[in-house]
Amino acid sequence: QSQLVESGGGLVQPGGSLRLSCTVSGFTLEDYVIVWYRQYPGQAQESLLCIGASGDTKTHSDYVKGRFAGYRDNDKNTDYLQVSGLRSEDKAKYYCAVTRGRCLPFHVLETMKLWGKGTWVNVSS
Repeated sequence: QSQLVESGGGLVQPGGSLRLSCTVSGFTLEDYVIVWYRQYPGQAQESLLCIGASGDTKTHSDYVKGRFAGYRDNDKNTDYLQVSGLRSEDKAKYYCAVTRGRCLPFHVLETMKLWGKGTWVNVSS
């Protein structure tokens, strides 16, 4: 059964960093694109960035440009979202989702084939 599992979230002080992981099983990550999202309670998902089959990335959100980065480890079938310079407004639930094709400047939400259950990031002093 194919699934995505996020991990690495937690409580961090403002200015701190975390590395979020998206580990996939049931399929080979190198054939797919992973898109990282976050969601505030009661709001729609916000697309952050995508990681393509070759490890190429595109940042979708101006709010995280220069602070968040994505990278891929095909040997571990895992993608990562390195989040740095965290601010209180980064407090949200972070998800990864998978789609086919290429890493694009924008991905339509409905094209995501499978989602993880998410991991919480809490930023507080």
